[in-house]
Parts: sequence; structure tokens; C-alpha cells
Amino acid sequence: MPEGDTVWRTADRLHRALAGAALTELELRWGELGGLALLPATTVRVSSRGKHLLHDLDTGVTLHTHLRMEGGWRILPASELTARARANGQLRLLAATSQWAALGLRLGLLEVWPSAESAARLSYLGPDILGAHWDLPRALGNLRATAQRPVGEALLDQRNLAGIGTMWAAESLFVRRLGPWLPVHSVPDDELASLLEGARKLMRRAADTGHQSSTGRSQRGENAYVHARSGRPCRRCGAIIRVAPIGRAPQARVLFYCPSCQGGLAPSDDGRPMRPLGSTGRQGSTGRLG
Repeated sequence: MPEGDTVWRTADRLHRALAGAALTELELRWGELGGLALLPATTVRVSSRGKHLLHDLDTGVTLHTHLRMEGGWRILPASELTARARANGQLRLLAATSQWAALGLRLGLLEVWPSAESAARLSYLGPDILGAHWDLPRALGNLRATAQRPVGEALLDQRNLAGIGTMWAAESLFVRRLGPWLPVHSVPDDELASLLEGARKLMRRAADTGHQSSTGRSQRGENAYVHARSGRPCRRCGAIIRVAPIGRAPQARVLFYCPSCQGGLAPSDDGRPMRPLGSTGRQGSTGRLG
């Protein structure tokens, strides 16, 4: 699932392409929303809140979208909006001006609501880690309120703070030498604050540059310390990076970690050897040999 920095960049691209210009087309291919007549309208802004995209129109209507696992946006000159592009079976939302066309493909969610309701509808989200009004004390308070949960699981809960996904959770925890399965209550206040501020710094740089990297290197395969590196040596200590599930179904995810740098094996990790992620051969869903 795209993380907050990717969604922020998507909102920025959509805003620069569409804001301030009258929409010549606005087509929603999403169940009953397909019959809505929303034109004439002009885009006021496109913004992000965590992993959510908000497309505000001057008519007081907001289009709320979420990429989920496979969604994405394609922006192209309006002159290149061909019949073939329109016929794409994965197209869920088309917004076009006289200059640019934005195609929302494989979107995981599309809703329409009054713009005045946006704050209330998204009030369940914690502070946006990339937001202009990032509230560190509130985010810390939200985490402390779930003191028994593993810190990695708590970071991924968008009700605590919005925007962090599995990559930035894994990388930020590794940088601070914190195990993802440590209970929140065992992490000192200053360490928890440093963890969040470190994640924010990494994500802000990724949002500004378009390169997701915790190592400072942008080459493929060199941009992460642990994420997607199970079965490979730790860049810090040489131990083998591992991956294990965290959280409860249906919200369970997997996190990559170094057992040597981060305090030992995950509770569900039996320690069996793991092949490098993506390698061929018999292996379990988490890369174990067997």
C-alpha cells in the first residue's frame, strides 16, 4: 500500500495539474456514483491526509479517494486522452481540464461528500505525520493510550498517527534499534519522540525528492536497511534480516527486522532459515526454507 509520502506527492501532482482550471470532464465509475452530475465545477485544491486524497471543488463537494493496495493516478496532456485510455477497465475516476487529464486507476475507495464534512469524516485519523500542523504531543498521547500493543503495530494504526506504512515503520524502528514487537510502554518518552521525528524526517525527504530511502542511497536494492530484505545480511551487523507478521487479523501486516540489532526474534518467528525475498525455491509465505 502506498505510504503517506507517496500519497502526498500524488496530491501535489494532481493539484498542480488541476487546481484553478474549470473541469471539462468529471466521470466517476464507481457504483451508484456513476450517475452523479458534478459539473460545472472548478478544482479548488487536491490535498492529502495521511493515506487519503481529498479533491475539493468550488461547488462545495469533495471527492475522497484511497489508493489501498493497487491504486494509482496517471496525469497526461488532455490532447492525449484517447478513446483507448477512456475504455480502460481499471479506470475509476476521470477528471480533465482543457490542458490536463487525471486518471484514477484501480482505486480502492471513492466517495463524494460535502466539503464541510471532511474534517468530521476523517476525525478518526491521528495527526498527519507530513501535515503542516503535525502534532507530536497528540501522536505520542495516542500511542501511550495503547501501551500494551507492540510499537510496530501501534505505528501502523492510522488512528494513532496518519501516514506511516510498513516500509517507514520498519526502517524507522531499525534506525533507532527498537524491536517492532516491543510493547509501547517499554519505550521511553524521549525515545518514542525521536522515533516519530525520525520517521517524519525520512518521509519528508521522500515526499520532497520522490526517492524513498532511509540509507541515503537511491539505487534499487540499496535504499533500505531492512524493508523487503529478508534473507539478506544486515547492513549494520551482518546478521540475516527476517520478516514476521504483526498485529491481529484482519489488520495484520508483516514487518522486516534485524533480530541482532533489534532485540531478538519476533514472537511468531521460529528462527528457521529464510531465503532472500523474491528468490526461487521452496519457501513459506514469509520466505522460510522448508
